[in-house]
Amino acid sequence: MRAGLARYEAEYDVRLARSCHDALDTTHAIVADGGTVAMFVSESVLPDADVLHCFHKLREKVPTARRVIAAHWDRFLADAPGLRAGMAKGKYDAFLLMPRGTRDEEFHNAITDLLSDWGSTVADPEVVAVKIVSPVRDGLTLAIRDFLDRMGMPSRVYEPDSDGGRYVLDLWGGEPAYPLVCRANGPVVHATSVRDVAINVYGAPTELDLDQVVDLAVVGGGPAGLATAVYAASEGLSTVILEAEAIGGQAGTSSMIRNYLGFPRGISGMRLAQRARNQALRFGARFYTGQVVDELRPGSGGDPHVLCTDSGEVRARSVVIASGVAYRKLRVEPVEELVGSGVYYGAAMTAAREMEGQDVYVVGGGNSAGQAAVHLARFARSVTILVRRPDLAETMSSYLIGEIEYNPRISVRTCCQVVDGGGDGRLEWLGLEDVNTGQVDRVPAYGLFLLLGAEPHCDWLPAGVARDDRGFVLTGRDVPRDRWLDGLPPENLATTVPGIFAAGDVRAGSMKRVASASGEGASVVPLVHAYLSPAAD
Repeated sequence: MRAGLARYEAEYDVRLARSCHDALDTTHAIVADGGTVAMFVSESVLPDADVLHCFHKLREKVPTARRVIAAHWDRFLADAPGLRAGMAKGKYDAFLLMPRGTRDEEFHNAITDLLSDWGSTVADPEVVAVKIVSPVRDGLTLAIRDFLDRMGMPSRVYEPDSDGGRYVLDLWGGEPAYPLVCRANGPVVHATSVRDVAINVYGAPTELDLDQVVDLAVVGGGPAGLATAVYAASEGLSTVILEAEAIGGQAGTSSMIRNYLGFPRGISGMRLAQRARNQALRFGARFYTGQVVDELRPGSGGDPHVLCTDSGEVRARSVVIASGVAYRKLRVEPVEELVGSGVYYGAAMTAAREMEGQDVYVVGGGNSAGQAAVHLARFARSVTILVRRPDLAETMSSYLIGEIEYNPRISVRTCCQVVDGGGDGRLEWLGLEDVNTGQVDRVPAYGLFLLLGAEPHCDWLPAGVARDDRGFVLTGRDVPRDRWLDGLPPENLATTVPGIFAAGDVRAGSMKRVASASGEGASVVPLVHAYLSPAAD
């Protein structure tokens, strides 16, 4: 085992402990000195404690540390059945075979992946791609950092009078206006919105040759849009992806997706999205983030469809609508007024770091809410999940329910809803109502994360694209019979406008799962080919 750890000693402070007792004492000393622990690695059998009980004690001291069991090859198969169930409940992060040599790259690949995940969640990453200078941690500053986190770009916020702050201010050269954003080898910009940052980093569609008609325009960079881009570009279609926010959509905010096929140790939504983006780029797809599509003008008589943004127009022979959904609003006015100041829609990965030692609440009963609660529990003193239903079983995956039940920092309050809240400039308390009795309790709260189901935003679509009464796009046999052509329904993922398709959460009847959205993104490409083939002939 010592040989397996040797390569990390140059970059990390590697400490050895002979027992659980020693590990706890060493961890206590590190934390007392102001340090932290990136990872605990243990054999499957300890001399003085069950390994999972030991990890439980260590997590209480350093909740953000990753936990790995590296079993000796003589015990790997024998110990696996009793230990692997614990990984599904979040008791530890990986069960590995102890390295069998210095260059056991299977082992090291797993370790470096976990260390990379740890590095992306710490408050101040060592490697910084973007510097943000601001004297206050306001809603815009947090939103910018959250966008950069979701794009896989490590960032740090600097005070103006710090070394990093003065460096950026010197590059700016003018009257300070905050927040200032400086990326490596790029200009300093005064950001008034997340979109300013997106355009500064990735450019605007005006940089495209807009006289060119592309084969396919994809609206939305979530799992469905990314899968569409990968398969379309790999099959030779000129493909453009327009994303209003960060690549990855809602899935990109998930701290850890454990049930996605092919990733037994799980993968964060950000990493999954960025790998898919890089894959599509390799095949020639072009991405433009921070671009809100205001209008879609369907083509007719062989003319291309036109997507209108305030940065220009994109003309395409076919369009895939993969714009996903947004979280439904709470619509409690005192709480809505504090959005960005303790109240957040979605997982808000960056804001989670600000919750250290605090009491926070998560509203929602789906997998996204469960994943957010587990991630928040790495930082917050307590996390309470609020749901109107009597339990989580109907809406959340079993593996997440098990992980939540095991985590002592997470509790679930059922038959409950938020009806009030307030504070002096930021969230300080919530009013929680029992839906059965009507009794309202006032509780202290530093953070509220709202993951309240899905609402599509399809106001930019033309009237010719049929939608259901909730606003989701209708495709295939879900289209009303009076909109069928020649007595036949559209193809499975085709809308009521020829050449316009829909995939993922925005489509009526979709499963609202990452895997199903990816599958629809892949499945829509043959339909696009079939639609374009007459024109090609």
